[in-house]
Formats: sequence, structure tokens, C-alpha cells
Amino acid sequence: QKKKWLEPLLEGKIRSAYLMTEPDVASSDATNIAFDAKLEGDEWVLNGEKYWSSGAGDPRCAVYVLMAKTEGDDAPRHGRHSQFLVDAKTPGIEILRPMMVFGQDDAPHGHMHIRFTNVRVPKDALILGRGRGFEISQGRLGPGRIHHCMRAIGQAERALELLCRRSLSREAFGKPLAKLGANYDIIAERRMGIEQARLLCLKAAWMMDQGDPRAAAPYISQIKVIAPRVALETVDEAMQMYGGLGISQDTPLAGMWTGLRTLRFADGPDAVHRMVIARKELKQYINESLEG
Repeated sequence: QKKKWLEPLLEGKIRSAYLMTEPDVASSDATNIAFDAKLEGDEWVLNGEKYWSSGAGDPRCAVYVLMAKTEGDDAPRHGRHSQFLVDAKTPGIEILRPMMVFGQDDAPHGHMHIRFTNVRVPKDALILGRGRGFEISQGRLGPGRIHHCMRAIGQAERALELLCRRSLSREAFGKPLAKLGANYDIIAERRMGIEQARLLCLKAAWMMDQGDPRAAAPYISQIKVIAPRVALETVDEAMQMYGGLGISQDTPLAGMWTGLRTLRFADGPDAVHRMVIARKELKQYINESLEG
């Protein structure tokens, strides 16, 4: 597997796509996978649909990392799924359509809706072992979420820069925009919000480095909620400073807003992350209430 896929990936010759989200189940629950994989002799037979498969539209995309249900409902909830490396050119794979994001198809990257019909892959396409799909996904999602948040903070910085430059270069009523209304307060609040998000992101990354995923989880969830929120608020204020130009093709702000808004869904919606945070917070008091 490493020779076939990892080396060309590292060399930039090919791209991959991660196929987890499905159209017919609520994907906010990472164990809620309906895509079916059955072992027949020396082959796995794959059937089902995946969508929001980011990067699958890229012409260089050669391999899918796919999550499927391999075990029965009598297996432990977090041990029913497995992951596979699937050659994107395997017979039976059909790309149905690109999913539109606020009216854009994100070509050539693309978020594709893909159907698998009796797709056969070799037995060794299985990653790590049967029933370890959830374990693998959680190992991938933690660093992925941090990466998303780092990019969001970078976009917030860019938006604040644009906001400040616009506020100083544009005049209305005989004054720079910066000196009108509450714009000083807005700029100050955006700077404070970005710094708070940056520090929380560093704390979450540091917690991950300590090697205890459970201890790191609530911090990752915190920044996954906070970073898109801070960035969206900053982009929105920058748009407001630019007026109509801020939502046009002449600034990057509209595209930034679109990407950041989708980040409130990607790798877990806000509500799920809040649930993780609240459960962790309440856990320390549960024994007290039981003892009382």
C-alpha cells in the first residue's frame, strides 16, 4: 500500500480523497455509516454512495480512502466499520455530480457525489484491520481539524488586513472610514478575537502532542467552533467596510466567507463539538452529584 499510494502522494504525482459522508444518513454521527462492504473470498465487494467527497474531482485524484460498514449490528458501535484504499478507476465507481457550494462547483478540486455498485477490491485494500475504521477516522480528524482552524485564523488575519487598509484609504463625510461610527471598536474586537483563537489553537495542538487523544478532544472541539466563528465575524466586518465591493469578485472576501461558512459543517458540525465540550465539563461534577 505504501509503495503503491504513499510514495506518489508524497511526490505530488497523485491526489487522494476521503470518502466518509453519505447522502442518506446523518453524518454528524461518525458511527452512522450505511455504505456496505462484504468479504467474498479474496475480495471485498463495496456498495453504496458517498458525497461531499472533497478533492475527488481533481483529475490527479487516483485513490479513495473509504469508510464502510463491515460488521453486524451485534458488534460494538465503534467497531462496526473499516476503511479501505480504493483505486479511483476501479470498475463500478460512478461519479454522479459535483456538489455545489453556494452555487459554486469548486472546480477542479470538487466535492463529488459518488456511487459504488458491486465494486471489487483486493482483500489487502483493508487498512489496519476489520472494525478499526472509527479509530482511523478519529486519528485523522483531530489533526485535520487543527489544520482547518489554522487556515481559518490565517484568513481572519488577511480579512483584518483588508479591513484596516480600506478603513484608512477610503473617506466618507470628510473623514477616513476608520474614524466613523464604531470602527475603532470593531477593529479592536477583531484583533482580540483573532489572538484568542490563535492561542486556543496552539493549546489544542499542544494537547495533541501530549499523546492522549481523549484529553485533547475537548480542546480540539473548542477551537473547531471558535476559529470559524472568529474568522467569519472578521470577514463579515471587512465586507461591511468595503460595501458592495466586499461581496464582488474584486476582493477575496466573498470566497473566504463561503469556505469558512462550510467549515462549520466540515469535520463535525458546531453542535456536535459543543456536545463534546459540555460532556467533558460536566463529567467532573457527575460523581459529586451522585455522592450528594
